[in-house]
Amino acid sequence: MSYFVHESSYIDEDVTIGEGTKIWHFCHVQRGSHIGRNCSLGQNVNVGNNVSIADGCRIQNNVSIYEGVTLEQNVFCGPSCVFTNVLTPRAHFPVHGQYLQTRVGEGASLGANCTVVCGHNIGRSAMIAAGSVVTHDVPDYALMVGVPARQMGWVCECGRRLNESLQCQCGRHYQSIDGRLQKADDINR
Repeated sequence: MSYFVHESSYIDEDVTIGEGTKIWHFCHVQRGSHIGRNCSLGQNVNVGNNVSIADGCRIQNNVSIYEGVTLEQNVFCGPSCVFTNVLTPRAHFPVHGQYLQTRVGEGASLGANCTVVCGHNIGRSAMIAAGSVVTHDVPDYALMVGVPARQMGWVCECGRRLNESLQCQCGRHYQSIDGRLQKADDINR
């Protein structure tokens, strides 16, 4: 194997796991899921049926990623962050595979104990603060805080908060076009 799975974890049939990925203690990866290269799944992570996790994702302890969720490259899921996949769950009225889709964009970070309500997408390099509850789509590079989560500014790809001129200490520059943030380098190409 070109990846590591701790002996206490379970990997169902029909699962693909990329080279260099590490799956630690007490994890369960369910049927039909795909985990990319160089990912890390901490202790007690559950990956639901047919979930797609792209290369370079870091999923901390006690995270469950349910069917309908897609993580793009280099997503960070903090400890105990929560995804849902049904808006109106009832034990006596199961939905039988009719799950709402949630996409987490490349490079996004989800803080510890945050909740992402299903059917909402999180943009590229967005940052969701610890304990926040996402109840609507999140734009690229947005900094979201609170319950419900609301935008409190913008963040750079590197994770630092942008100043009023949409510049970062690291040297990256951004521009707002029709209320959407884009890297200046991407616009000028």
